[in-house]
Amino acid sequence: MNRDRYQFRLQRLLGAAAIGAACFTASADSSTAEAESVETTTNVTTQKADAIDVLVIYAGKVTTMDGDDRVINNAVVVVEDGKIVEVRKAKGYKEPKDAEVIDARDSWLVPGIVELHNHTAGALRDLNDSVYLTNPGLRTLEIVAPETEEVRRAQVGGVTAAMLIPGSGTNMSGFGTLVKMGGSSVDEVVMRAPGSIKIAQAGNPEGYWFGVGRSFMNYNTRQTLEEAKAYHEAWVAYENGESEEKPEYSIVFDDFRGLFAREYPATVHTQAYQLVMTTIDMLANKLGIRVVLDHSTIGAFRTAQLVAEAGEENVITMVGPRALYFDRMDRRIFGEVARWHLGGVNRLGINTDAPVVPQEELTNQAALAVWLGWEPYKALRGLTIVGAEAAMAEDQIGSIEAGKDADFGIWTGNPVDPTSWVKMTIVNGKVVYDAERDGRRF
Repeated sequence: MNRDRYQFRLQRLLGAAAIGAACFTASADSSTAEAESVETTTNVTTQKADAIDVLVIYAGKVTTMDGDDRVINNAVVVVEDGKIVEVRKAKGYKEPKDAEVIDARDSWLVPGIVELHNHTAGALRDLNDSVYLTNPGLRTLEIVAPETEEVRRAQVGGVTAAMLIPGSGTNMSGFGTLVKMGGSSVDEVVMRAPGSIKIAQAGNPEGYWFGVGRSFMNYNTRQTLEEAKAYHEAWVAYENGESEEKPEYSIVFDDFRGLFAREYPATVHTQAYQLVMTTIDMLANKLGIRVVLDHSTIGAFRTAQLVAEAGEENVITMVGPRALYFDRMDRRIFGEVARWHLGGVNRLGINTDAPVVPQEELTNQAALAVWLGWEPYKALRGLTIVGAEAAMAEDQIGSIEAGKDADFGIWTGNPVDPTSWVKMTIVNGKVVYDAERDGRRF
């Protein structure tokens, strides 16, 4: 990644976002993970509430979601300056004298949940600017507003990070923003801007103006992306000394440079196998873009082989909010996620399309997928590390391991179990929601 270019772009965007925010702020083994018992000791308690450098969390069970899928019973997680520094068995551990201690030895400590399809930026809830069928100049960054009711709702459900995307009124509605669900300023909550480019196929964009249907749908999207790719390649040639001609700066296409450098993905509103097939062929295979399939419903699982052929490092599948599909060919009802899994796609996540389905109910969507045939432990991965991988932020979030951001949910039990609820949500090592202090929503 060209860090200087990225930092310059982020500072420029955040300057505009500060104005926008002021205007729009709203008034392992699966059986092991589930079967191991948790010793009950005390309720979640904090010794002190002031922000400090060291946080120590004792937990009955820690589902790390790391590369080894470790599940650690009677564990301790140590945080310094918002980063995880140690994950281990609690036996024999001596906490620092001045540390803040959270005693959750009767609870599960789970990585913060990641929501990849979220329309709740600021007070507008669903940002659309339907001037053209492709609107690459639109961004959600300008309306990101910390500490809104939507952010609080996310925290209640253990959601600690989200991709805030524009609406789906046009085929390309602009750039999303990857944010943390905790913080008091735009600068503090924004993880990456752009977070993704939002593309939508069929469905919603068909109603553009007086109803264009699917006319020019793929042509417009492809034409815009090809122009953006040519712009990026011209700059790469100039920066590498392969061309002496400095390209003219484009406010429309400059933000696309990170897309073609594979610093962020395209999040694509797509469903039904014909549309998903085109997405994979046009974006992933021909343009070399990292693709996140959002929705992926209405029989889209029939493209599972194409996802496997493209490589799950190039295409990641997020499913929702529809949980089931009535297959008229087989005359049976199937679970959407289960059919993707049976088709050979292992890297699967869940989305809510918030506020269509409230983001705090993301775990309920996973529970429905399990009830309809998916596997519980894979569902927990789909809520956490798979979402982080889809966002291209797995080096920061999605698992509990040293070096990553201290984003956690403290749950009464398995989050995929609908009888479980969040006791506490922690973002960057700070408690942003405490059920005992703030009250339970459910």
